[in-house]
Amino acid sequence: MSLSVALQVAQSALSTRQKETAILSRNITNASQEGYTRKTALVSTLSASDGSGGGIYVNSIGRATDQALYKSLLSATSVGEKSEAYLDGLTNLSETIGDTNQNISPAAVLGELETALQAYGAMPSDSVLASQVLSAAQSMVSTLNGATATVQAERESADTQIGQSVETINSLLSRIETLNKEIVRGTELGSDISDMMDSRDQAVLELSAEMGIKTQTRENNDLVITTESGVMLFETTARSVSFEQTDTFSASTEGNAVYVDGVAVAGPNARMEISTGRIAGLVAIRDEAAVTYQTQLDEMARGLISVFQEGGTAGLFTDGSSPAVPGGLVTGLAGTISVNSAVDTDHLDLIRDGITTDYNPSDYASYGDRIQELLGNLGDSMVFDGSSGVDTTGTLTDFASSSVSWLESARQSADTVADNHSITLNRVSESLSNKTGVNIDEEMQSMLEIERSYTATAKLISTIDEMLDQLLKIAG
Repeated sequence: MSLSVALQVAQSALSTRQKETAILSRNITNASQEGYTRKTALVSTLSASDGSGGGIYVNSIGRATDQALYKSLLSATSVGEKSEAYLDGLTNLSETIGDTNQNISPAAVLGELETALQAYGAMPSDSVLASQVLSAAQSMVSTLNGATATVQAERESADTQIGQSVETINSLLSRIETLNKEIVRGTELGSDISDMMDSRDQAVLELSAEMGIKTQTRENNDLVITTESGVMLFETTARSVSFEQTDTFSASTEGNAVYVDGVAVAGPNARMEISTGRIAGLVAIRDEAAVTYQTQLDEMARGLISVFQEGGTAGLFTDGSSPAVPGGLVTGLAGTISVNSAVDTDHLDLIRDGITTDYNPSDYASYGDRIQELLGNLGDSMVFDGSSGVDTTGTLTDFASSSVSWLESARQSADTVADNHSITLNRVSESLSNKTGVNIDEEMQSMLEIERSYTATAKLISTIDEMLDQLLKIAG
């Protein structure tokens, strides 16, 4: 090999080492940046025209990837976000029952009402005990009214968050579309697209948090995204994701569906329903858990009206609009139930004697038969609506207790599921990071090796330069 060729080879090696150093510096600088993957210089050999070999050069920039782990991360993220959204909703609903130190659940307040009745039944002439019954009845009504308000507020909150999630999805799809065009063009031109690939992967990961998705990469790194149920989200261009938010929720309000390219994927009548992602969790709260809990509250209200009825007419408890006793589930009844307006502090004896029916025509102050009858009614078995999600046959007290157990059990189960999914997500994320992320120690070690190689190459160039000088002097 001639000295000039050797010099050419050494200079190309020096230039390559400089570029490798720049890539290592880039890795170290971005090591803590979320979604950044380790970059490497892909080196190729130059061939001289005489076949002697003309050195090396950086052909392209590679990025560390593991598609299997990345897709597992997308799936784990979708599942985890659904679990968290569902758990948050159940936690908010559980505020209606409090903890073990609080007597704020409908079951607890119903127990206080029964206790007050028992005390009044022992001394029917005691107006103080009668006032305690009235107070307990008012607390019962307030508890059911308040629980209904909490349930509908949570449904409204979930609906609002669905709208926010849809906005996020459309924004992410727009960003993915822009990045995808640049990546396809850059791939065709042979440009460095590694950072854009990182950005697109990060956007897709954020998208997976909102709804379950599947991805496919075609020629020239062209990306295709569908929902997990198969509805096209992105292919060359972003598809429209739409949702009409509901401003105010009542117990009878039905939330709207989420549409992808005109196909319902979440909510009422979803034909290609998604099962993971934040939207799936929010819809499960808005349309399922909260609705079931509202049904339980409504059946408690119906049970109260039925237990305290007087000859087929509403007695101490009424829905406020009709004296009739409901024969079945009345949606929203827990929000409208009230204490009969005829009973107040000046007419406490109506609890003992009857409101619409005169059970004590002789007006005996010690008359207690009606109170004992009410206590008996509380102990009688009833049949509740099957959509309540709990035991449909039992006393009103049993039903109220079952409701508390149902909600707390659902919350605890969701908490366990969320914890498990969080652990899975962390493990997958850590595994992917170990495979594709930047290890500072390894990068610094590689930097030292490149520096040694750079020094050796620089020394070789210096030596060749001196030899050429000597040859020029000899020739001169």
